[in-house]
Amino acid sequence: MRILVVEDDTVLLDGLTVGLGLSGFTVDGVATCEDARIALETQPYDAVVLDLMLPDGSGLDVLTALRQRKDGTPVVLLTARDQVADRIAGLDAGADDYVGKPFDLDELAARVRAVARRGSGRSTPTLEWRGVILDPARQEATADGKALPLTRREFGVLRALMERPDVTVSRATLEETLYGWQEQVESNAVEVHIHHLRAKLGTDFIRTVRGLGYRLSGEAP
Repeated sequence: MRILVVEDDTVLLDGLTVGLGLSGFTVDGVATCEDARIALETQPYDAVVLDLMLPDGSGLDVLTALRQRKDGTPVVLLTARDQVADRIAGLDAGADDYVGKPFDLDELAARVRAVARRGSGRSTPTLEWRGVILDPARQEATADGKALPLTRREFGVLRALMERPDVTVSRATLEETLYGWQEQVESNAVEVHIHHLRAKLGTDFIRTVRGLGYRLSGEAP
């Protein structure tokens, strides 16, 4: 899951990038309204964590612009606990949730997962396909009831495919999901992750659609 964090406090932004990364997110971080607008216009995200007080304006302006162009990307606001009016304004402007500062990082991660899950139309917290169950909150996977050891990238590829099991997902989309701006991507990185997943799950679990990408094999339960 790739998310955008908009926060002008560099220490907090670094902490969010590292902490949310450990929770399984791929994080892009920016510090201004303008950079947030550019990022949101050029890159699809699963969710946005948006501070309200930014050096070149209000996060509400970013949120309003997002909703005015009919972009439904889930947004979690970061607000001061005593700024009730800001929280109300944010929710009325189209925010999906808010977290008051100071906040617990695990709670923030849970709220981001929840709004992204609702945004995708999925009601259950886990993903399941042909005996494989992924738990994004715990970053754990099982296959036929047994622990399935996966690297963070392998988990990310499998999650992206299991979230849309009836869709062929392109290599470019998988790269965008797995790697942030500052990360170098090897030309065959996705193919390597797919190869390792097939070694663990069976060669017929993930199907290659020539010229288009990858999708899960089999019928939905």
